[in-house]
Amino acid sequence: MKAMIFAAGLGTRLYPITKTIPKALAPYKGKTLLQHVIEKISDAGFDEIIINIHHFAEKVKFFLAENNNFGKNIIISDETEQLLETGGGLFKASNFLKDEAFLVHNVDILSNIDLKKMCEFHLKNDSLATLAVQNRESNKRLYFNKNNELCKWKNEVTGEEKPARNCGNNPIPFAFSGIHIINPEIFKFMKHGKYSIIETYLLAAITEKITYFDHSNDLWADMGKPESFK
Repeated sequence: MKAMIFAAGLGTRLYPITKTIPKALAPYKGKTLLQHVIEKISDAGFDEIIINIHHFAEKVKFFLAENNNFGKNIIISDETEQLLETGGGLFKASNFLKDEAFLVHNVDILSNIDLKKMCEFHLKNDSLATLAVQNRESNKRLYFNKNNELCKWKNEVTGEEKPARNCGNNPIPFAFSGIHIINPEIFKFMKHGKYSIIETYLLAAITEKITYFDHSNDLWADMGKPESFK
């Protein structure tokens, strides 16, 4: 099975660590964040991996070569010329991911989520995309209706909302965990350019089923924040 690791970010929240290395190579418990994620998704059966790179791109390439790609089939989606964000970055990798459902995992997310269980859940529910979520504090949340379908995004601080479909009464808010299982049909809602994958989900959710996988009881950490390393 195939997977994509989003590793192209500038890692501005981790500065000054990212003054000399990319966020993907930030060390934690004897391994880089990238190695942690590669091992996590490999253990779940994803052995063909594409990784997008931008900030200190050559250092990521060298790290992978030095470790023989950790024994996996890894290819690079090079965004050195332009950082495309999550939506544009995924679309750039679409030729590699066009054949079957695939995993997307942020490089700065560490968790004990059961990826095999999430994949099985996705295939059983016949959704265009399944988003890993938790019931935790977050300034930005995704809301789902009574049918577990994505219906809007909201900035809980400013009150800004981006609707997709009718939420009905008492929609359920969740914090997105940066892990998704997606069917390749998503690419018909996408285009070249620089934009967030959340924009694509909100567009697709008007007519398609975008659902959630609740892993609120799992350990989860956003390693893009300095305090997470403590």
